[in-house]
Amino acid sequence: MNIGFIGTGIMGTPMAGHLLDAGHTLFVYDRVKVPQVLSEKGAQACESSRAVAEKSDVIIVMVPDTPHVQAVLFGDGGLFEGLSAGKIVVDMSSISPIATKEFAARVAKKGCGYLDAPVSGGEVGAQQASLSIMVGGTQSDFDAVLPLFKLMGKNITRVGEVGDGQTAKIANQIVVGLTIEAVAEALVFASKAGADPARVREALMGGFASSRILEVHGERMVKRTFDPGFRIELHQKDLNNALDSARKLDISLPATALCQQLFSACAAHGGRAWDHSALIRALEMQADHEIA
Repeated sequence: MNIGFIGTGIMGTPMAGHLLDAGHTLFVYDRVKVPQVLSEKGAQACESSRAVAEKSDVIIVMVPDTPHVQAVLFGDGGLFEGLSAGKIVVDMSSISPIATKEFAARVAKKGCGYLDAPVSGGEVGAQQASLSIMVGGTQSDFDAVLPLFKLMGKNITRVGEVGDGQTAKIANQIVVGLTIEAVAEALVFASKAGADPARVREALMGGFASSRILEVHGERMVKRTFDPGFRIELHQKDLNNALDSARKLDISLPATALCQQLFSACAAHGGRAWDHSALIRALEMQADHEIA
């Protein structure tokens, strides 16, 4: 299959690499130079998003935020200019579900399909092709792209129609953020009370409080390994989407707002690029106590 891939950053590069390893022809565009690892595998660099769309049957977009997707799709030399009937656009970025529906409606006017397919699993998941992929769109478009999703992920779910994939990703980030906060709060409490936080974490891993976040991020907190992973500024972006959508839906997400404020406290101390497990530093500052 001729596949387009726009956005070859930390996540996009290994994802695109899996498609090349499977023998697909890949046309790639990025604002910076296409990574050498992809060029060596045969990726063909293009001069614009439009050129990628013209040459590809399926075009995958993997960029940071809603404005970036809008620019890729509809900016000067954008993907929209190169679309023709029958092509499928797959946005694997994590962006606003409301904007996603608007983008899809515009793309549909060209007779093209649109899937929103945000991912969870971080850099490690991208490298190991074990991402969870949450998809919104028609069943026929999903079926057409499913073989490509299987090259990049393991848990692949069509959640519903366009926008529902992004909604699921926001729900995922709410759960992840609040669980990180809960683990951080528990370890700060345990350490301040005089217990060894590493041993407390070990004890909790055998009970009802056990979770993947307690396992992985709890260890990061104890060992102070805050290189990303998943940067705080990206989780802030996802929670901004959650809170913005909540306002438009007239619902309250009080714990999500609290979590966002703790991430903001980290960012204020130079931590935008810390791993999101470093949220514990905001609680440590309030307690005047570092658990390590």
